[in-house]
Amino acid sequence: MANHKGMITDIDVRSQENNLAHRTREIDRERLIVRRGQPFSITLQCSDSLSPQHHLELVLHLGKKDEVVIKVQKGRGGGDKWWFYQQGAQDEILLTLHSPADAIIGHYHLAVLVMSPDGRILEKTDKIKFHLLFNPWCRDDAVYLPDESQLQEYVMNEDGAIYMGTWDNISSVHWNYGQFEDFVMDICFEVLDNSKEALKNSEMDMKRRSDPVYVGRMITAMVNSNGDRGVLTGRWEEPYSEGTAPYRWSGSVPILRQWSKAGARAVKYGQCWVFAGVACTVLRCLGIPTRHITNFDSAHDVDGNLSVDFLLNESLERFDRRDRGDSNWNFHCWVESWMRRDDLPRGNDGWQVLDPTPQELSDGEFCCGPCPVTAIKEGNLGVKYDAPFIFAEVNADIIHWIIRRDGQRQKIRVDQKSVGKNISTKSVFGDFRDDVTLNYKYPEGSQKEREVYERAGHRVAEPTDGHAEPAQLQLSVKHAKPVFGTDFDVIVEVINGGSREADAQLTMLAMAVTYNSLHRGECQKQVTSVKVAPHKVHREVLRLRYDDYGRCVSEHHLIRVKALLEAVGENDPIMAVANIPLSMPELQVQVPGKAYLWEPVTVHISFTNPLPVPLRGGVFTVEGSGLLSSTEIRVNGDISPGQKVPVKLSFSPVRTGVRKLLVDFDSDRLKDVKGVATVVVRKKYNPVFSRLHL
Repeated sequence: MANHKGMITDIDVRSQENNLAHRTREIDRERLIVRRGQPFSITLQCSDSLSPQHHLELVLHLGKKDEVVIKVQKGRGGGDKWWFYQQGAQDEILLTLHSPADAIIGHYHLAVLVMSPDGRILEKTDKIKFHLLFNPWCRDDAVYLPDESQLQEYVMNEDGAIYMGTWDNISSVHWNYGQFEDFVMDICFEVLDNSKEALKNSEMDMKRRSDPVYVGRMITAMVNSNGDRGVLTGRWEEPYSEGTAPYRWSGSVPILRQWSKAGARAVKYGQCWVFAGVACTVLRCLGIPTRHITNFDSAHDVDGNLSVDFLLNESLERFDRRDRGDSNWNFHCWVESWMRRDDLPRGNDGWQVLDPTPQELSDGEFCCGPCPVTAIKEGNLGVKYDAPFIFAEVNADIIHWIIRRDGQRQKIRVDQKSVGKNISTKSVFGDFRDDVTLNYKYPEGSQKEREVYERAGHRVAEPTDGHAEPAQLQLSVKHAKPVFGTDFDVIVEVINGGSREADAQLTMLAMAVTYNSLHRGECQKQVTSVKVAPHKVHREVLRLRYDDYGRCVSEHHLIRVKALLEAVGENDPIMAVANIPLSMPELQVQVPGKAYLWEPVTVHISFTNPLPVPLRGGVFTVEGSGLLSSTEIRVNGDISPGQKVPVKLSFSPVRTGVRKLLVDFDSDRLKDVKGVATVVVRKKYNPVFSRLHL
């Protein structure tokens, strides 16, 4: 409300009614927040002196320096113009404003001018402010999505699941997007205001904010801090001493708030799922339907040849592990946003890949996308943005080479089938996984897949005619699903399918790696001579003890086993590789009783140390959208092997609905232990309370 002397005595922006109709009430109930392409109304209280001869003019100002000024037409305008009409008696005027479906998103100031019959300004009221967002419910908006269940998930849901692990052992962690938490929307616009484009030419940048392609591209550049004032600094290995380790985060809100509070100084640290989680928050908050995607066995093709080359020495160690060579990540995360691509030929609308993890430059900036998922599936690599890089992430070949002591290269393994598996996102129907691989590629080995590869310039192995003689020797690595902290066996099988005895040397190497293939240390190595009779199987056991792997395993709890078989009389060695994720214990999280708005609730958390050694520096981090801000609870003293640690915490929920409470536990030897509880927050019926909080 604002009081004025003169003809307009009071203004009501009707935020309760407007925000409810525009599905923004979760963001704020006091400020006016509306979506483009959909009308909204404000009320002016007038003094008796406003005569019928006076008329109103409306002018919109956008940007801190009024970079954009728009005169609002009176009476019905075209679909591409702002227009308004007015109703009402002498002392009250209802103004209904219509924004075009391609209006600029941002923070608007509305000036209402009372004009005399001869065109003089008698009074000017410019205290009216509102925010305008994208509108995926509006048919003419470029982000229009016609499916209500998808809109509820990809715009309105503040909780999500992020898929991790390996393609054959997929795990998930819950993530709090929190796009409607206090001040998150303001921070999202602050992110846009700090982009290189905005700082270089704010007027040009402001005008381009009508386009979700441009906004999406700016967000992917700004979520990472490479080369700009972006939100997160990436770091892929310890130490994380100057900031927060990537696996400690459970949601986007503490990251965005920390960045804003520090005056647009980058937060340390992020990795791919964190970058994608923050991008998902910002894009959903601005009104662009967005989902978090995980690609398993994701290729990072630096040189653009659609193959990932690993160079190994004769001890099976990587030659190039410290340079920025090709790599194959156990998983890699990005987001997809839904939008029309008016800048591209027909057939490219729909889901677009946006990847905020800083990997390669795109038009000179560390951003990636938007790129149509359909273009990746069809191998149309000329489509902007970054189609060749994304195509390689889901389709590249993996080639292993051994560099002999004399410098000769020997190709020992070519894998054309493992990259781009089980591409995953959270289902719209609940906390389970949807496989979207077929959105990105045709079925493995199909005729359509071969056509796409040829269109993309990707070489394809010729199909065998069925008469080729099978290789005499085959190699495989087998393992159970080990638990972190236990000793376990890895079994390497040598199968002799030939008619003569095989005499060979078998090298088995177990190493600790990060999820994106950084080598963290050798855990165990074994070299043996094996003799395998014709049509027989020989098994070698590699015993991995916690004492061996516990000191070098990364925070991703991942062991990679390579087996190399070099047989006498055979020209080419054979290689097999297995990634073994070590499963983690879960935290027990319980919220007994019913939860009511603004009333204290107690959460009971318990954790038992599964390791044969004490844990030091234990800390629990608890957060939940609509429940409580990120809160740390430190454990006093060491946690002995087998010791159970119970923790209690009270909080008062601030918003109703089905909420997720996320808990993370970290210590010196055990990190990234997660737990989650679902909390249904209700309103306690009270006539006075109900009137206050409607």
